[in-house]
Amino acid sequence: MLQVGLSLPRAPGGAAGGFPAQPEQGDGDGDGTSTTQGMLGSSPVTVVITSEADTWDIDAASSCLGCGQFVDWDRMPEPEQQANIPGDILTQPPKELKRLLREGCLAASRALRAQVYHRLCQQVACRLVTPDAPVYRDVASRLFGKHSASSHPLPDFLEGCSMPTYCLSPDGVTAMKKILICIGNLFPDITYSPILPSLVALLLHYSEDEAQCFENISRLIASNAPHTSYIDQSFLAHRASCMTFGDLANKHCPAAHKLIASSSENVFEVYSEWLSWLFHDLPFDYAIRVFDVYLLEGQKVLYRIALALLKQYRLSVASPELEGADIKADLQAFVQNIAEHTTVDKLLERAFGIRLFSRKEIWLLQMANRKALMERGITMVQSRQSFHLAVDMQTFSSGTVTAQEMRIIWSWIPERFSLSPPLLLFSTSEDGCSLQRFYSCCEGYEPTVLLIKTTEGEVCGAFLSSDWSERKKNGATSGFFGTGECFVFTVHPEMERYEWVFIKKPELAKAVPRSRQRSPSPGPMSLLSSSPDGRGTSSNHLAVPTPQRKGRLSPFLAIRHFLLPSKTASMFMSGSREGIIIGNYLMAGT
Repeated sequence: MLQVGLSLPRAPGGAAGGFPAQPEQGDGDGDGTSTTQGMLGSSPVTVVITSEADTWDIDAASSCLGCGQFVDWDRMPEPEQQANIPGDILTQPPKELKRLLREGCLAASRALRAQVYHRLCQQVACRLVTPDAPVYRDVASRLFGKHSASSHPLPDFLEGCSMPTYCLSPDGVTAMKKILICIGNLFPDITYSPILPSLVALLLHYSEDEAQCFENISRLIASNAPHTSYIDQSFLAHRASCMTFGDLANKHCPAAHKLIASSSENVFEVYSEWLSWLFHDLPFDYAIRVFDVYLLEGQKVLYRIALALLKQYRLSVASPELEGADIKADLQAFVQNIAEHTTVDKLLERAFGIRLFSRKEIWLLQMANRKALMERGITMVQSRQSFHLAVDMQTFSSGTVTAQEMRIIWSWIPERFSLSPPLLLFSTSEDGCSLQRFYSCCEGYEPTVLLIKTTEGEVCGAFLSSDWSERKKNGATSGFFGTGECFVFTVHPEMERYEWVFIKKPELAKAVPRSRQRSPSPGPMSLLSSSPDGRGTSSNHLAVPTPQRKGRLSPFLAIRHFLLPSKTASMFMSGSREGIIIGNYLMAGT
């Protein structure tokens, strides 16, 4: 006898898209100043984090010309010795320049890094009317006066944000504050941007003066390149980026994701700090290497490096050590002391070994997450809003899985759907064992989570992205439907999620582990096909060939096709009077 439970993360009316909004980012340092140390060889480099202040004393005369005038050289690491650095690096083709920056060629010369930074920022496609250096000088003159000091409040969009100063001198810190105030004056649409202070601080290390730094950061803010972004400028955009990172971590770092989900009550809160890992917690010599590639490649490279940090964390930390630990604080401490675990070159090598989706696919995912957040009431203009995203351990009740197990299952589903708590639709203990009753209870809802417990105590299940009513589109014939976001999992005796696999050449199926091998074409099975399958976070997602219903967002990877016949394009779910089938390998001949 089977016990079936069904959970629903969305109300009727179709799927939404988006990423888990993450908790607000704050420095949590309280008053005063705190320091952290990162190791450069044998020499520690201190990163000073200043707490938020309501007002600052600004002196316009602090602006000074000359690259490096804002740097405390006693804290600045020495240039690295590099061999075979081309003298004409600025004229290299894009592919070669990308390789050079990834390999760290800019670490050999401060002057070269300053030149490249300025050139890269000037090449960013941005809005026609973007404030430049002369505009900054005019606004700064009006705001701060020629030679007198005055007090100015922190821009509202930096509320609760930390202010890393890295190796800036006192004059450099003052210059950073002035630039941020002018950004608030000239970019009134920015409502929340926790990454902005770090970017201004890093850029100031290699700027001739405040005006040049302001012009370059303004171009990043005003970037309008398709499917490319540099700086999130609203709480909505920031939360969507955090949700996107959560989905990518779920796909590319399954071991670390499972560890975090089992150790933290709210995995989304942990992932909300992913940008702080890069531009707050990393030591300066690591952060500046991240900044090198970020200016050239955009936000996508930040996802890669944060995922590499997560992978390294899983390798360096044993599971028993996390029992009872604050994993959010533990991750922060790990990143701050990253030099004890890996070099910056090894970290970047690991990062660029991760094959992410294309920029367009990541952008589509972010847009899907934004939509889901907006449906939850998150807007562009609000500063911050807290809401709990995990399964409520106090109120959740099930005879099939524990609250802890359900929390891990919930962390596996796409983040935009996990914004809502699970809702029970069908249970054999209450609704009986009729398959028609199962269909009638579940139709009109998507996505759903199916849980099955056998008489032997084994528990398995599936995440089902499509409405069961789609089975009727073929009339009396049992047809396949669903999207690549579907996946199956086991809970007992082992807890494991299985992603679907696209095999372009059927003979390669021999390389698939025996536990994952299944027939290349689905056949009728009793109630549930246990063949492993996957979800839309796979880069091998296939489009659903039928028209999308009104108001429903297409899966974010539906743009990628493998030129398969339409009959094999959505073979993930099937339902008939005899039973249901979930999961299958998709194969294409040569």
